[in-house]
Amino acid sequence: MTKILSVGLLTIFFTATLMAEEIEDHTKMLMDHGDGHLMEMSGGMVMGQNTDKLPGGCDSISETKEVTVHAGHKYAEKFPGRMYTFDTQEFNFKPCTKLTVHFVNEDKIRHQWMMHGLPKYLYPKGMFHLEVSGPAKISGTLILPPGDKTYLIHCDIAQHMEKGMKAQLKVGDGDGDLPSIPGVTAFVVPDDYNAGPAEVFAAAKVTETEIAAANESLALAEAAKKTGNKAAPQVDSFVSGTTVIGLAVGLIVSAALGRKFQGKSVAEAASESFNLLKVFIGFIKGLVLRLFNLIFSSKNKILPSK
Repeated sequence: MTKILSVGLLTIFFTATLMAEEIEDHTKMLMDHGDGHLMEMSGGMVMGQNTDKLPGGCDSISETKEVTVHAGHKYAEKFPGRMYTFDTQEFNFKPCTKLTVHFVNEDKIRHQWMMHGLPKYLYPKGMFHLEVSGPAKISGTLILPPGDKTYLIHCDIAQHMEKGMKAQLKVGDGDGDLPSIPGVTAFVVPDDYNAGPAEVFAAAKVTETEIAAANESLALAEAAKKTGNKAAPQVDSFVSGTTVIGLAVGLIVSAALGRKFQGKSVAEAASESFNLLKVFIGFIKGLVLRLFNLIFSSKNKILPSK
């Protein structure tokens, strides 16, 4: 019995060891390509590395700091509707700090820790960039500029920032908060988990009903004309074919405009309406000019030449 238990425990131990994801440190395998650009063949990258050049306005390094940032799907569980996040959404350091970031990716896909808005004379394209195909770890160093400013931190992989991988780094007191930082600031477009299908599709259903009614009226008018029914003039007088077509077109245009103006303020909707009116007037003007030219050219053809 003891032997069977021992074998079982050993089996569980080795299985767990094989299944465990090992976080590789890619920092030791980076090759320096110059200009602070370091790259590793399996997907690790550091861009904007700066360990000794002081930004303008910094007489010396104020302090030396290190921070470890984890990235992955599991850190998004506390933010409803988000898919990926960092484990930390806000950072704060003194101006002119020499900062080393250890970036740990815990997912089986590529993630980035990218900082924007840095001085371009020192950081190419104003960025400091850590990237790693995980699960793995990579480290990079930069020297923060002077002054109070809030910098955007995010993952630039398609849709990762929109799905929650966004943070802010404040140097000094910062210059305000950035929008849509999970757990820190309100989202620009808040999620609504209370609306059900009936509320979401209510407007569309009304529009579909109105268009169906207009199409039915048009079909009745056309059928009456084809059969020569005496009641046809009455149908025509009540809802003429032109009226029905106009109604159907109006409903379709109204639906399109409704979707176009959805979520916009009154001022934005008014501005959009004036733009559409301007386009419509231009179209009518062009149509009248074409008609005039057509009539004028026809008269020239009819008149005998002297």
